[in-house]
Amino acid sequence: MSVGAASPDRAVVFRNVRPFGAAESVDLVVVDGVIAEGPAPRSAEVVDGGGRVALPSLVDAHIHPDKTSWGGSWVSRRPAGGLADYVAQDVELFEAQDRPVGERAYGLMAHAVSRGTRAMRAHADVAPAYGTACLDGVAEARERLRHALDVQIVAFPQHGVIRAPGTARLLEEAVRGGAVDMIGGIDPIGFDHALDEQLDLVFGLADRYGIGVDLHLHDRGGNGVQALRGIVERTRALSLAGRVTVSHVFCLPALSDRELGALAADFADQDIALTTVAPSESLVLPVARLREHGVRVGLGSDGVRDSWSPFGNADMLHRAHLLGWVTDVRLDEELTDCHRLAADGGADVMGLAHADFTPGAPADFVLVRGEGLPQVVVDLPRRDLVVHGGVVVARDGEFLG
Repeated sequence: MSVGAASPDRAVVFRNVRPFGAAESVDLVVVDGVIAEGPAPRSAEVVDGGGRVALPSLVDAHIHPDKTSWGGSWVSRRPAGGLADYVAQDVELFEAQDRPVGERAYGLMAHAVSRGTRAMRAHADVAPAYGTACLDGVAEARERLRHALDVQIVAFPQHGVIRAPGTARLLEEAVRGGAVDMIGGIDPIGFDHALDEQLDLVFGLADRYGIGVDLHLHDRGGNGVQALRGIVERTRALSLAGRVTVSHVFCLPALSDRELGALAADFADQDIALTTVAPSESLVLPVARLREHGVRVGLGSDGVRDSWSPFGNADMLHRAHLLGWVTDVRLDEELTDCHRLAADGGADVMGLAHADFTPGAPADFVLVRGEGLPQVVVDLPRRDLVVHGGVVVARDGEFLG
């Protein structure tokens, strides 16, 4: 299985593979980085898939690569009594690191590629404690990985927008720098205690600079619902339909069917996307119900070995497995849906084409040994080959650089 450099007219045939675990093997022809119809050009490189299952590469719709201690020494964590404690411990960990953000983020993001991630939306902290160092480090890692990974960067005010003086100026500086695809926010009522001020500032920057919005919303109950209504109102007023995402949205699972339906209809009307990290049965979003309304929903890793938690591995196949675990699924179609959320759901949130092996689809896929898709989600086999744009970028679980 040789690896060649990408070129505009490069053609590759991935021979003897089984898309989605089909019974019969086929040859996948890739030209110019996309799946092609018809026979391969005579000059095409040939990669033998050995009868492996071919699955679409996955999309991490919500991850924090700037915070990670991945690849470094073990970090012992202290108890935290709430969001403010976690934020304070973020700063302590940042100051204790002997590796810059760019190096740590690159290590984690390259590892994600080796596990079959083709794209991610990366949240990078912007706060007076860091300036734009976290964002700059993630942007550096994105540039190093541009051949293997599509990355959108969110300027994320983890310390609050209003409660941390100077943050508004830093957010605008970050947006003007050109590396930011979206601007974030966090719990405008429960943490920032400034619903209108935060949302007006965040949405105002998005409108002024032509970027998207992706807000963290952990607030539950009435605070969460009130914040969502404010988000819908501003999305409508500023004509930002299709460019707004709300992450976590812990208030939704506890709503009555009627309340959920009304909000879902508003999300669909303004094409507001949602993301979940499947943290528990009680906090995972009601994906099927939201999809009935046409709401885009993606799956993400969240933090990976940071000050918040020792857990996480940036492996989106494992995250699909965890989604099935916490929602207690048993049926093949349910396991397939978990994978679909991690593949197509994340692509929908990020505005990417589905990597579904149809002609013209991006040639972003993984080859694994297995019987079929449901079994792969459960058993989590090694990713033998990871392909991005028709180029092999990882083999046997190792990123090729």
